[in-house]
Amino acid sequence: MKILIIEDEPALGSAVRDRVRQAGHVADWFRTLTDGRAALKASAYDFLLLDLGLPDGNGRDLLREIRRNRSSLAVLITTAQDQISDRIAGLSEGADDYIVKPYDLDELVARIEAVSRRYTALPDNIVVIDDVEIDLSRRQLGRDGQTIDLSAREWAIVELLARRPGALCSREQIEDALYGLSDDVESNAIEVFISRIRKKTGPGLIVTVRGRGYSLAGSSSR
Repeated sequence: MKILIIEDEPALGSAVRDRVRQAGHVADWFRTLTDGRAALKASAYDFLLLDLGLPDGNGRDLLREIRRNRSSLAVLITTAQDQISDRIAGLSEGADDYIVKPYDLDELVARIEAVSRRYTALPDNIVVIDDVEIDLSRRQLGRDGQTIDLSAREWAIVELLARRPGALCSREQIEDALYGLSDDVESNAIEVFISRIRKKTGPGLIVTVRGRGYSLAGSSSR
């Protein structure tokens, strides 16, 4: 997943960003609502970790904006405001979960995964292409019954394509899913990752449409 963190405490923000990346996700961290809004316009995120007490306003204002736009972005509020009324207000305005500071980073990652499963728990969560099986719930790929180890970014590409059956994903879309806004991207990075996936799964899994992007080969779901 690509996760946006809006947290104004420097030590906590950097620790959360590093732990989220360690869990295999792409993460951008900003300290103000202004920068957070700009990031949401510049990139497509799957998940938002949102502090409420920020230097330039209350995170609930951004939450209301997101829900007014009917965005399906998953939102977990992180805040020092531990009154029940604050929790109820955040949840009623569209937050998916609420965690109170100070919190354990491992618990935070577990909550991210739990909320994410609600958004990705689709009826067809296993995609089969010839002898390759992609399990989106477990984040696993197997071939002939054997699990194939993928790096976080290799899996991110497979997942991105598997969730868009029959659709093309451009190089730019894949880069956006794999990298944070401040990351340097090598010009041939996507091609390198695609090549590695093909070596592990066989050449028939990912189809290249020259000049347009990539898609999965014909697939069935269950």
